[in-house]
Amino acid sequence: MAGELICHCRKRMSSGFEIDARLRIALDDAPVTVLFGPSGSGKTTLLRFLAGLDRAAAGEIRFREQLWFDAGRGVNWPPQQRRAGYLFQEYALFPHLTVEENVEFAATREVAQKLLDDFGLRPMAQSKPRAISGGQQQRVALARALAAQPALLLLDEPLSALDAGTRTRMSYELRRLLLASGVPSIVVTHDRREAIALGDWMAVMVEGAIRQIGPVREVFRRPADLQVAESVGVENLLPAEVLSREHGLATLQVGGARIQCVDSGEAGPVFACIRAEEVAVTRDAAQVSSARNRMEGSVRAVILEGALARVELDCGVPLVAVITAQSAADLDLREGERVAAVIKATSVHLVTHPLLQ
Repeated sequence: MAGELICHCRKRMSSGFEIDARLRIALDDAPVTVLFGPSGSGKTTLLRFLAGLDRAAAGEIRFREQLWFDAGRGVNWPPQQRRAGYLFQEYALFPHLTVEENVEFAATREVAQKLLDDFGLRPMAQSKPRAISGGQQQRVALARALAAQPALLLLDEPLSALDAGTRTRMSYELRRLLLASGVPSIVVTHDRREAIALGDWMAVMVEGAIRQIGPVREVFRRPADLQVAESVGVENLLPAEVLSREHGLATLQVGGARIQCVDSGEAGPVFACIRAEEVAVTRDAAQVSSARNRMEGSVRAVILEGALARVELDCGVPLVAVITAQSAADLDLREGERVAAVIKATSVHLVTHPLLQ
């Protein structure tokens, strides 16, 4: 327990929405945990419970060996006693103070001066927040949060105020700064690219509950259920039936096609989850790769998305592939043309039909 954050918080909001979230993080294994989920799933509310800014109606929060909150025993440490730094979406910098004064607000001058250097803020130390860019404001806000030497850092959609181009660039910079700080962090986001760029571990929150937690890429590749799969943006969620099992592989009926996947034990009606980037598109008449699954179909649409192309197929069931724009051009894909989708068995992940859960 010494190296863990353990949280179980419950509260019914005035709107009728209910939070009932269980979260357990091994802090030494997860320097940056992403709290991920769609808007309105309760992520910010849970973060405020952890910070002590709002109070849950029931449950408890333990950080390392400290009991921060226990509704049954009447324990509720105030924010300053928990030593949890909180970075708001809009950064909440003091507009009348300079960059240097903002960072010094919660720190000794010695600590503040070091942070100015560490975060590359020295050239703008005498500027007011309105005179610097959004990315620079983010660094000031993070430096100020770290100036109080927190035990835990909580960040609520820290990149949401930035434009798309800056947000992509700053996500990697933010991770570097968080790791360099040495302070365990929990970052709220609903953006898949940010989650992958920022996090070591990810907790997926849906409708007020934590539905899955684990290494970021594992959660994206192997969602625990249909709601998690939808939340993390799995493009292909195909109704399927398990026909047989043999040698560690399961054979599925998906529309008019049969495909194979690694047998994970699910039975009855299931969904085959396949990420679009795991689907290859080919014009070859015969299967020439190591992939076990080949689904014949036709092109419904090709949508260019920068360096990538989203290819929508009709293979008896709707199927989406994401390939490079160059590959799409080389294949000269046109609406209505016959192609094949090729998918490795290891790229097909089964989840149980929600009616059976």
